[in-house]
Amino acid sequence: MRIGVVFPQTELGGDRGAVRAYALRIEELGYQHLLAYDHVVGADPAVHEGWRGPYDVHTTFHEPFVMFGYIAALTEVELVTGIIILPQRQTALVAKQAAEVDLLTGGRLRLGVGLGWNAVEYEALGKSFNNRGRRLGEQVELMRELWTQPTVTHHGEHERVTGAGILPMPIQRPIPIWFGAVAEPALRRAGALADGWFPQWLGPKLHAAKGIVADAARAAGRDPSTIGMEGRVAWGPDGLDRLLAEVQEWRDEGATHLSVSTMGAGFASVDDHLRALEAVADALDMSV
Repeated sequence: MRIGVVFPQTELGGDRGAVRAYALRIEELGYQHLLAYDHVVGADPAVHEGWRGPYDVHTTFHEPFVMFGYIAALTEVELVTGIIILPQRQTALVAKQAAEVDLLTGGRLRLGVGLGWNAVEYEALGKSFNNRGRRLGEQVELMRELWTQPTVTHHGEHERVTGAGILPMPIQRPIPIWFGAVAEPALRRAGALADGWFPQWLGPKLHAAKGIVADAARAAGRDPSTIGMEGRVAWGPDGLDRLLAEVQEWRDEGATHLSVSTMGAGFASVDDHLRALEAVADALDMSV
């Protein structure tokens, strides 16, 4: 099981030095990938009455592709979007940006995609919130075409490209696409289309979700065992022992990847986040 970290997007502000210090140190500690969340704009609760989203206009988010271009020059860790909200973005542009990051990292990008939940963000980016699930599958198909073919003609229900291609091409052809999936339709899409997926829970919910993904994979003529699965554990009030127990639970469930999150733990600085990650790395004997 490959172990990485969740970049604490919302807690480091716009400090470039914190990004650099974090990326360099997690590689030193032996973590194998860095996963970043994605939000382009935040909603203003003063305008959107009753707003209950976990993030708003006061929450900081680095743009993942741009930040990854910076980190690519600093480290050799795998870079993971967890997830890019694909249907609110232009498909060909995402394919181009992902190909560039993959090239600059020497083939170390894993592209996590999903639907998102923020209608305010969709409006700001000029995309429909209501048909986002129906569009995502075709977006994935088109990106894989653009990453593997020098010229593409694709006339689909939602996407249209006529005799066009992207250069330079990525190292990975195609780049691995992983799905964020919670609802049953998203789980079925993951089984049918994804190279891997990001479940959100352990226990009975995970067992049910794994069954849906596996059934959808078999229905699509795919081997479920080839689909990766990345779990997530969080530093919390229960301390290191509970976190390590959950690491073992994910290992027992067959997770191929795992990310350690320190977001929401009340840390005041990048050094606090890194001290917690050092404790986890030491406990897991991740020294390189």
